[in-house]
Amino acid sequence: MRELAKAMGQRLQEQCQSLRGAKVRVGRQGGACPVCGGPSRVRKSGPRQGRTLQHGQFEAWETVEVCAAGCRYPSGDRVTLRASVLVGELLPRRIIGYDVMVFVGMQRYLEHRQREEIRAALVANYGILLSCGEVSNLAKVFLDYLLRVHTECADELCAALMADGGWPLHIDATGEDGRGTLFVAFAGWRRWVLGAWKLPTERADAIEPCLRDVAARFGVPCAVVRDLGRAMTRAVDDWLAAEGIEIPVLGCHAHFLKDIGTDLLEPSHSALRAAFRNLKVRPRLRSLARDLGRKLGRAVDSTRQDIRVWLEATVQNRSLPKGRATGIGVVRAVAQWVLDYQADSSGEDFPFDRPYLDLYNRCTLALRAVGGFLGEPPSEKGVLKALQRLQRILAPVACDLPLRPHVRCLSERAKLFDELRSALRLVALPSKKQAGKVRPTETVMSVAELRNIRKEVEVLVSSLNARRDPCAADSDTRKAIDVILKHIDDHGESLWGHEIDLPAEQGGGRRLVARTNNDLEGFFRDLKHDERRRSGRKVLTQDFEHLPPEAALVRNLRHKDYVQIVCGSIDELPKTFAQLDAEARRRRLAGETTAPTEPHHSPCIAGSSLPRADRRLVRTNGMKQRLLAVAAD
Repeated sequence: MRELAKAMGQRLQEQCQSLRGAKVRVGRQGGACPVCGGPSRVRKSGPRQGRTLQHGQFEAWETVEVCAAGCRYPSGDRVTLRASVLVGELLPRRIIGYDVMVFVGMQRYLEHRQREEIRAALVANYGILLSCGEVSNLAKVFLDYLLRVHTECADELCAALMADGGWPLHIDATGEDGRGTLFVAFAGWRRWVLGAWKLPTERADAIEPCLRDVAARFGVPCAVVRDLGRAMTRAVDDWLAAEGIEIPVLGCHAHFLKDIGTDLLEPSHSALRAAFRNLKVRPRLRSLARDLGRKLGRAVDSTRQDIRVWLEATVQNRSLPKGRATGIGVVRAVAQWVLDYQADSSGEDFPFDRPYLDLYNRCTLALRAVGGFLGEPPSEKGVLKALQRLQRILAPVACDLPLRPHVRCLSERAKLFDELRSALRLVALPSKKQAGKVRPTETVMSVAELRNIRKEVEVLVSSLNARRDPCAADSDTRKAIDVILKHIDDHGESLWGHEIDLPAEQGGGRRLVARTNNDLEGFFRDLKHDERRRSGRKVLTQDFEHLPPEAALVRNLRHKDYVQIVCGSIDELPKTFAQLDAEARRRRLAGETTAPTEPHHSPCIAGSSLPRADRRLVRTNGMKQRLLAVAAD
């Protein structure tokens, strides 16, 4: 760290020699007192350091004047005149410019750069050297300013949302290992984050105040799209009932399908996973592949080329290729092919992917292929032993117990699940980049298409009822159908109602609300991906616990319509922040007691979790010592 700081300092000296020791005189104002109109006199005059992107590091000689008659503002402060050029450039009581603070905040929360990367960029491009602590501090200050701007512009943002004919509210929460729960309110048609809060846990009494706050600032939405969890459902219902609001409350189709898939497939899939772990098929396959790789040694590269030639040959040949190295390489490749069973998944995770069912299918296929190879056994003794070892590893998979009953049950239930998925038209996008996002084509979906989806679901329900009646009461097929029908009965009313009639003043007509929360889910996914890029950690438990909720608002700066409303352009953001401080100072000096309404912060509700503040308390040495002392009495 010291070497890096030294190198950055040397770079700074090379690029900023002309700025070091430079003095800019911003001199006397020579103005009249704004209260009495009388003359002013010099209160103090001296140098003041400054760091801005435009000027680099500089020293300004500032003269501050005070009213000669001793006038005071309503707040009681003396009437002073300062250099407006510095007041508009530097943060209050700091030597850092607004533009530097914006640069640091954008790099941290929009580009997700590490502190050292931000420091290096400031030195290389602007000749400004900051400490790591100052970078962290400025990033937090940036969030405070952005939250203030978001709050001040709430009326303008609300007007833009209402000009669209209203706005659908999408709500969801995310976290990491049960900690750092981030709740976000999302405007569906504009894709703006309207509010973000850190919650102790995903509870109705913690969510409801957030909904009230959003509605108070941006108006009542035209619809609410939520998941099917108890907390979200209860929070929305209690809020609407208390306010007397009647709007469509829509359940996310993707969450609905996932909940059914979990209830339908989880028991058999978990049992299949446990059976594979008991058989230790994967560890034994990895051991086989490792041992065969060691036998090949340095010949592994040439063996791969021989295998490619063999694979491109005619498939009618049921025997292994000639040669000890090539034969061992083929056996190793078969074991690796089985271990690569996750390649059959689309990346959508369970229940849309059933990885252990894919593993079973690959094991059975490989086992049949090994049997075919042994029909014409290789002449090389080492190859034959490797092939027989692979057969012994895979043979337990083909037994009736313990895998086959779970496979049969899982396969039958998966067919029912895929029928429902096809009826809802929730299919993965074909692009590899978008693989795993169960997202319908909302942008091109019409009212007629949505009605067709509803008809297909109704037809499927009728078909399931017809198939259910002949089944025995204790049959697995009937139980699986009952699971699907129960979910449809419980949540059927929230699955439809996406057609929103637009007001006549907006031209009338209809507009569809998105059927899923996939845009918000994608927002969470991208946020976590970027945080992993910044921290280099796969598990973001600590990062999400420390991540301020206002960080979600920063991503609004990627939307030109939002930026146009709050500041005009990204380049004008420092000026907008400076105007906030100027207005706050004017209000304070004028003695105004009515400050701008502060945004709603995280509800002070203690849950059953152990947040950071509580951990610091209970892990103190004094806590243990006090308990020991009381227990000894």
